Amino acid sequence: MEYRDYYQILGVPRTATQAEIKKAYRRLARELHPDRNPGDAEAERRFKDANEAHAVLSDPEKRSRYDQLGADWQQYGAGGPAASGGEWSSAFGGAPGGMRWTVHSGDASDLGDFSDFFSAFFGSEGAGGSARPAPRAQATGTVEVTLAEVVTGTERMVALDGRRLQVKIPPGVTDGARIALRDEGVTLTVRIKPDPRFTRHGANLHVELPLTLAEALFGAEVPVPTPTGSVKLRIRPNTQSGQQIHLAGRGLPKRSAERGDLVVRVQVVLPTLDEETRDDLAETLARDPQPNPRRTAGMH
Repeated sequence: MEYRDYYQILGVPRTATQAEIKKAYRRLARELHPDRNPGDAEAERRFKDANEAHAVLSDPEKRSRYDQLGADWQQYGAGGPAASGGEWSSAFGGAPGGMRWTVHSGDASDLGDFSDFFSAFFGSEGAGGSARPAPRAQATGTVEVTLAEVVTGTERMVALDGRRLQVKIPPGVTDGARIALRDEGVTLTVRIKPDPRFTRHGANLHVELPLTLAEALFGAEVPVPTPTGSVKLRIRPNTQSGQQIHLAGRGLPKRSAERGDLVVRVQVVLPTLDEETRDDLAETLARDPQPNPRRTAGMH
């Protein structure tokens, strides 16, 4: 049976502190996570190895017993008495309880299995026990957020299976994103509440802005809604219906520190005129007729 160097697996020295072990494990877990490496058998194997190494080195009692192998690890690896689990098992006893089970957001019951080395070295927990603890049942739930909370990030207190969990939701979260609380065996799906004012395209938000004919013709300063409040937008004279105005950085957060745009689409609302006013306007337009817009657009 091959000896497993847990320190080498995590890439830390044998003198590493608990903080250094935790940091190294988190880095590897993010890098090798099955959700980021679908179908990659090598990444899956290394993900399992990192879980096993962390389960031992993050537990002071397990780590102490593991470190007692010391200089005899080569004898263990060469198939010495430890290979049968006999003398080493009696020397170090059974594995202590309380091991935390690491899972990922999905059906990952097979990713937590520990190696034969772990089983032989730590033995079973009590009579008839198993060296491989059963994984915590994976609980699922849904949490709703508003667009404003997508911009700023937020926290939620979630009640699930009789537990109350404080959940941090990062800025820029997308609809359907999953947040895995691995220590709790919980996966939450994020749902963004519909906001009738906006449509979302990635990090950009699109909004319709109605204008009066006078505002479009002569220009104006009008309020425009954003997820976190309104802002003033200066409308230039002769603004056309359907014209788009981009407000940079007023959209949703991206993966970087940047934010998308708020894309404002102008919609000119024509006035309803009485007969007398309509006749007066017709005379005015007849004296100074507008160029044929269809000809300008190439629609003869």
